[in-house]
Amino acid sequence: MSVSRRQLLVGAIASAPLFALTACGSGGGRTAGGGGGGGLSAWALTGGPEKVFRDTFAAWNKDNPEHKFAVQYFANDSYKQKIRTSVGSGNGPTLIYSWAGGTLKDYVASKDVVDITDKIPTLTKRALPAVLDVGKVDGKVYAVPINNSQPVLFYYNKKLFKQAGVEVPNTFGDLLAAVKTFKSKGILPIALAGQSQWPELMWIEYLVDRIGGPEPFNKAFEQKKGAWSDPAYKKAFGKLKELIDAGAFGDKFGSVVADNNADAALVYTDKAAMLLQGSWVYTTFTDDAAKWTKEGNLGWFDFPSVEGGTGDKSNVYGNPSNYFSISAKASKEDQDQAAKFLDKYNLSDTACQELIDMGLVPAVQNIESKLAASKDKDFLQYTYDQTKNAKSFQLSWDQALSDKQAQTVLTKLSAFFLGKASADDFISAMNGTIK
Repeated sequence: MSVSRRQLLVGAIASAPLFALTACGSGGGRTAGGGGGGGLSAWALTGGPEKVFRDTFAAWNKDNPEHKFAVQYFANDSYKQKIRTSVGSGNGPTLIYSWAGGTLKDYVASKDVVDITDKIPTLTKRALPAVLDVGKVDGKVYAVPINNSQPVLFYYNKKLFKQAGVEVPNTFGDLLAAVKTFKSKGILPIALAGQSQWPELMWIEYLVDRIGGPEPFNKAFEQKKGAWSDPAYKKAFGKLKELIDAGAFGDKFGSVVADNNADAALVYTDKAAMLLQGSWVYTTFTDDAAKWTKEGNLGWFDFPSVEGGTGDKSNVYGNPSNYFSISAKASKEDQDQAAKFLDKYNLSDTACQELIDMGLVPAVQNIESKLAASKDKDFLQYTYDQTKNAKSFQLSWDQALSDKQAQTVLTKLSAFFLGKASADDFISAMNGTIK
């Protein structure tokens, strides 16, 4: 089953298997489920393995007949619209789903969600620290991970690398040299779904990080005046222009769409040598190019370091997980029951196995033996280590920032890739979004 970024970012609730079993780290909508005496509620999205999500609440409701959850399922866009107005008016569900980042920060500032730091001792012990940290505001836990970690990494075509005599790049200089070699041999160096815009974001995110570490974007996330004028941004755009000018992405990337996995297809049809994408794309290779993948043609590696940069190469960008928070408008009893659900029923052994079977990595510790038993063990162990060992795991900018800022980021960055805007244009526009 192929899993797209859209499913993970927008439909991730429906793809988060949560079962009421032993924790894996231990040795318009339609309604389902009764309301129960406690008035507990949760909203989820249609699509993906929806049945698994339904089973989660069914298990809880069976074990807790006096505190049943009433669950509603919504289509992607209707959910995003409804959750904003409902939370703002105090009519949101007990469990509020979000991608953390700017949305969670706003919820905390408006006192819409509660501090659950001391209410999730079991989950605190088993969740990956870097992923759990994303659900914190001012050092307190306001949201907890509910599914898998989704780091961004390089995929590469081993066949084309061998054919061109290119080694896996460790530095930006190596990457640029590889690009020039592939270009000279008539091979598209890097597949890029430019029409979708968000894949372009991965490039500037990683370049800024490798040059200046997580601090430059942290300042922007905290909405500090002039944050986007940090030198790391200008330098990162300079490196990105070097790649564009060298023909790294060819001249047709603006017509390539990510939602239909056209970028991955360029790699497995031996037309492109590399692809910078999320871990969710792995299932596209195993499903759509099963024979090619089984032949050992697919490889992966970390984003290279940048010469002279201060960012640690272990730093990761992507989507640490998706998150649930507890509504501050719920009764104290409902808040306690919801916390119990998150702590005891979330990311169970069965849930972890379901995720692993999908080619995804649960955001929890101590699952090495489960990964080792998977048919996809090499890739899963790699992305698990990537997440576990990350000194910094930053959320994708289009999820971390407000909707308005995210749209400006995507629009201005796309213009830069197409040669219609400069680095200064991008920086000025983004500084202008900070009030």
